[in-house]
Amino acid sequence: MISIPPDHIHAERSVFMATRQLFGGRDPRDLPAYTVADAARYLRVPAATLRAWFAGRSYPRKSGAGTFAPVIAPADPAGVRLSFLNLVEAHVLRALRTEHGIALSAVRTALGYAETKLGIERVLLSESLLTGAGEVFIEHYGELVSLSRSGQLALRRVLELYLRRVERDDRHIPLRLFPFLTPGDRETQSVAIDPAVSGGRPVLAGSGITTAAIVRRIDQGESPDHVARDYGLTVDRISDAILFERAA
Repeated sequence: MISIPPDHIHAERSVFMATRQLFGGRDPRDLPAYTVADAARYLRVPAATLRAWFAGRSYPRKSGAGTFAPVIAPADPAGVRLSFLNLVEAHVLRALRTEHGIALSAVRTALGYAETKLGIERVLLSESLLTGAGEVFIEHYGELVSLSRSGQLALRRVLELYLRRVERDDRHIPLRLFPFLTPGDRETQSVAIDPAVSGGRPVLAGSGITTAAIVRRIDQGESPDHVARDYGLTVDRISDAILFERAA
């Protein structure tokens, strides 16, 4: 899992303390900063699916319309706007739901089990899914959805893959998310979403330069070489920004 070096912990805490001052003492990770459409682009999840996760949906049935309850509570329920922590929750939920095509009702039941029986608060934000408690959760989850032992092992691998793209602070609270560069990407971590940097928009990791700003310059006719020199970056990193934006 990505971790912050000990000598950087104080600096990270200082940045967040300064950022909180800009928001009346509130942690920027909790602020409703993203529309469903933007979050869907960043996470590679269909907007309708993401909205159902956070706002629920209605569906037809013989006796009239049924209601599908949300799985994750959005930071702003009225406007269905999401926080950075909501993005992380949806990122992990994608590992449980989208990657295996498992019914969301089973996911909801398994999450409830983890919260009530295993004592894991906000399961989708927790590192506990990589510990012994995570093994119990996956076993219970597998029983609910009839996953074979090999299926449970595969799920464990996918969860690890997703959770290792979440960088945490010294209190183990998510600090940054490294979204997948393209739908098929599983290794690259060149793009980061950090609520304390550039308003939480995707940036090239370590630079503070948004991927959207890079693509705008390319679309206006500048060459990747010129943009790379201007920002002090490599052409490969400029290409990563373009891939991320155009794959969204």
